[in-house]
Amino acid sequence: MFETLQAAPPDAILGLTDAFKKDPNPAKINLGVGVYQNSQGTTPILECVRQAEDRLLTTESTKSYLPIDGLPDYAGHVQELLFGEDAAIVTDGRTATLHTPGGTGALRVAADFVAQSFPSAKIWCSQPTWANHPNVFSAASLAQEAYPYFDADANSLDFEAMLRGLAEIPSGQVVLLHACCHNPSGIDPSPDQWSQIGEVVADRGLLPLVDFAYQGFGDGLREDTRGMVELCRTGTDMLICSSFSKNFGLYRERVGALTIVARNDDAARISLSQAKRCVRANYSNPPAHGASIVSTVLSDPVLRAIWEKEVTEMRTRIHSMRELFVETMKAKSPQRDFSFITRQRGMFSFSGLTREQVDRLREKFSIYIVGSGRINVAGMTERTMDRLCAAIASVL
Repeated sequence: MFETLQAAPPDAILGLTDAFKKDPNPAKINLGVGVYQNSQGTTPILECVRQAEDRLLTTESTKSYLPIDGLPDYAGHVQELLFGEDAAIVTDGRTATLHTPGGTGALRVAADFVAQSFPSAKIWCSQPTWANHPNVFSAASLAQEAYPYFDADANSLDFEAMLRGLAEIPSGQVVLLHACCHNPSGIDPSPDQWSQIGEVVADRGLLPLVDFAYQGFGDGLREDTRGMVELCRTGTDMLICSSFSKNFGLYRERVGALTIVARNDDAARISLSQAKRCVRANYSNPPAHGASIVSTVLSDPVLRAIWEKEVTEMRTRIHSMRELFVETMKAKSPQRDFSFITRQRGMFSFSGLTREQVDRLREKFSIYIVGSGRINVAGMTERTMDRLCAAIASVL
């Protein structure tokens, strides 16, 4: 039977990493996959993570299965980060959290939950959205549509078109929203715009599915929740997919969560029971190590202070790379204005490069960028910036 199969095309993002690894050029640069790098071009293990792992090695007493919904204390920490300490939405029992294998795992559980609980619902994604969103939702047999988001000519949010698009979505549908650091554009709504989005979503009777993969990488750990807070203010039901891959650097540990927000505690409890059925039929229960690291750090004031400092350092470095890129491109290609990149947030930027230019960067300079022109700003370094910008200037 296997001889009848044809090879699947490489993943648009992870396939680039495979090609990058095979490239013999010692000066190659990978700005494709969304992984943070420090000024030395490596993805570090955070100091708070090292200390937490040391503790776990000496205190862990079992490798038995976790419950279907994971570590209870982990769920509490996730909710505190999302909603704040002693938030009414939590104390009233309106929230329930599942510990999942990464943010992608959370998205898949959410998609299965929607497909099984609301089979006539479609999911509406921003145009553009993360390249893997359509894959995840298709695998769960969810029909998909798109709403406007990005103004390519102005390199900005097309907010009026977005609002009109959301207002036309039929009641009972699911709308995917990026909480902060929109992937791939790096462009987020303002707090006032989030308020208007929340009103439209509530008025239309839509179910927001919020992808929250970059908390702390935009403006700050609490500041990055502003959009989600505006959605919560309307009292609407909601699904939130969060991740600790980026802000804890736990990429390979696959640490995420799906948080359900309901109108009351009964609805939250019943929804959780349905989501747990989806988990049981998929991966049964989540891995423990990464979540144990997160819980250890967030439950210890000293480790938490170290973590918050490290998140600030990562966010600051990413923004400094944006500024250095714009400054260097101004010198290399003064006829082109890249200042819009400093107005974006998070790890990614829509550079405006065409697919042909991206191909030339890879073939001629061993610089790897996603075909859409999305650049991982967190992969830039001071050491490689001059060569990167010279190469981009040459293909413009």
